Amino acid sequence: MKYFISDTHFSHSNIIKFCNRPFEDVAKMNQTIISNWNAVIEKKDEVYILGDFVVRGTGKQANEILEQLNGKKYLIKGNHEYYLDDPEFKSSYFEWIKDYYSFKYNKKTFVLFHYPILEWNGFYNDSIHLYGHVHHKKKEYLRNILGPRAINVGVDVNNFFPISLEQVLTIVKSREK
Repeated sequence: MKYFISDTHFSHSNIIKFCNRPFEDVAKMNQTIISNWNAVIEKKDEVYILGDFVVRGTGKQANEILEQLNGKKYLIKGNHEYYLDDPEFKSSYFEWIKDYYSFKYNKKTFVLFHYPILEWNGFYNDSIHLYGHVHHKKKEYLRNILGPRAINVGVDVNNFFPISLEQVLTIVKSREK
């Protein structure tokens, strides 16, 4: 199974206030997101992280978090991936690290990027765009602008859980009615 998640902001205490996250501190936030992740992700599952995985954390902290998370992890870089440059960070925790990625599933193209895109590859051929970055801001506005096939996979709009490919397809189907 394929899963998607964005903007976990592990180790970033200011994100709690910035996004009004329901956590008393960063340790509780980190543990909740790790627990939610592992509640749905199995070792064989693929997890596409669409950026801002660890913010204000070190390479060592990123390693410690990645060691706790189930699944094969793929990273689409966001605007806060500074831990990647830390000499202590082990990039081998990710299957790969890219700026942008697309794949086909049941003849449908999926475009993964940290930022919402106004028009993406296959836009006129029913492709689906998964993004993050915006957290909970302008949710309805972005949906109206980007259309029914652009899905925010950020934790702030998905109850701090990753979402599955099947959930994405269900959301798109419900929006296209």
